[in-house]
Amino acid sequence: MFEQTDEKLISKALAGHAGAWTKLVRRYDKAIYHYALRMCSRHDDAQDLMQDIFMAVCRNLATYRGDGEFKAWLFRIAHFRVVEYYRRKKPLQSIDDEPEVAQESQHDPDIVLFSQRQGEHLAGAMQQLPLAQKAVVELKFYGQFTCDEIASQLGVSANTVKSRLYAALDKLKLILEAQDAA
Repeated sequence: MFEQTDEKLISKALAGHAGAWTKLVRRYDKAIYHYALRMCSRHDDAQDLMQDIFMAVCRNLATYRGDGEFKAWLFRIAHFRVVEYYRRKKPLQSIDDEPEVAQESQHDPDIVLFSQRQGEHLAGAMQQLPLAQKAVVELKFYGQFTCDEIASQLGVSANTVKSRLYAALDKLKLILEAQDAA
């Protein structure tokens, strides 16, 4: 059985086929959830953000022109929803709030503990980045987008994306080194 393209599912969804919309959501729900979780670090907030993102996509689906990848368009909406989330959320969440850590299926407790600690350190360091830098890192390393695709999604130049990426990586390195020294 072949998988339908995003564009085919979009046309069917716009024609009123609920099953097509459901398939489209299921195709991207995990990626959007993980993006939202990494951006806000709280399961409940990530769930709310994911729902908000897909509601915005549903409301604006007719405006998708198809001149770029649907995934890029979807993540652009996700980015703007995350920005709105941070604008609404004042004061910012405490740095004592720890992100949820995924369950490891490995059997060696030392490896599991090390992996969890590394993930916690990185997630904590990511929370200290400015939103613009954090978004670029998320899209580059978790979303697997190119700098040009990220630039298109964020509405900035590719050079700006590269500048933000390098600044974020430098800052992450300093934060992680400071954590290791402590």
